[in-house]
Amino acid sequence: MNAPDDLQLPSDWEDDSEPDPRARRSRRFALIALGLAGVLVLGAVIAVGAYLNSLRSAYEKVTTVSISRGASDGERPEDGQGRNFLLLGSDKRSEEDAKAENVSGQRSDVMMLVHISADNKEVYVTSFPRDLYVDIPGHGKGRINSALAYGGVSLAVTTVENYTGVPIDHVALIDFEGIQGLVDTLDGVDVTVPEDFEADGHQYTKGTQHLNGEEALAFVRARKQFSEGDFQRNRNQQAVLQGIISKLISADTLTNPAKLRDTISTIAPYMTTDDGLDSGAMIELGLSLRSIRSGDIHYLAVPNSGPYTTSGGASVVGTDEEAMDLLRTALREDTMSSYYADHVSNG
Repeated sequence: MNAPDDLQLPSDWEDDSEPDPRARRSRRFALIALGLAGVLVLGAVIAVGAYLNSLRSAYEKVTTVSISRGASDGERPEDGQGRNFLLLGSDKRSEEDAKAENVSGQRSDVMMLVHISADNKEVYVTSFPRDLYVDIPGHGKGRINSALAYGGVSLAVTTVENYTGVPIDHVALIDFEGIQGLVDTLDGVDVTVPEDFEADGHQYTKGTQHLNGEEALAFVRARKQFSEGDFQRNRNQQAVLQGIISKLISADTLTNPAKLRDTISTIAPYMTTDDGLDSGAMIELGLSLRSIRSGDIHYLAVPNSGPYTTSGGASVVGTDEEAMDLLRTALREDTMSSYYADHVSNG
């Protein structure tokens, strides 16, 4: 409809019935661009969703357990700051290997408490000597690694919670076969070898050495080869963990969905976690720690008073309660940075 003769129209007014062809093209291009953007976003969402589903599918092979406290376990420590994870390495072996090595039950020869700072910028990995002589609820005094044999993952968690004075948010147990498979999936890891030695037919040379899965497994098991025995084995375990973490957070792993999925698929059948540490929780954990690099992960050991023999003739490692109280406070109050600077990094 045309405007009446007496109506004054703005000088830049244009009749809608005959729009500028350039304006039509501009709007058309804008709609096409918007449509393409929508298709790309939708495609990305589908791709990410498919990738996450594949990770969830791989993670379904993990065995889960419920963590509970019994009547003799005492009260669970109050929540502090930061998060605490318990990592257990089990020496559960095949029946043939167990019989040959005179091993029975399932013991946690690797026990590490992982504290993640509240701001997700620092990680502290604290190793426990397997023979640390502590109170095990319902069983009196015993080596800390025997808690797993006495009462499974629940008792191992409770024992560590009671001893450290902080709650364990999540726990993960992996047997040695899983460690071997994980290292091989990562195409081996670089570790620092403390001295020249031989173990299970493998030769290790002082300095940085690239280890495959079988070599890494023998490395974390070895202890009789060292004058400091189990204490050096703890450090070797941390060295392998450090090598694994370095590979996992390297660009070629994180940017390779297939490799990351294969890594999870390899380790999942050999893992047991609490039922709260599902695939969703793992994804959330990974996202929260996406800025962490190897230099942000610090390794230390639980204070102790050294080896001694009990009245019953057992060889154990004594506790150091005064020094341990300092660590307990640092874990509870999320002041591990200061603790590490004062008691570890400066010797």
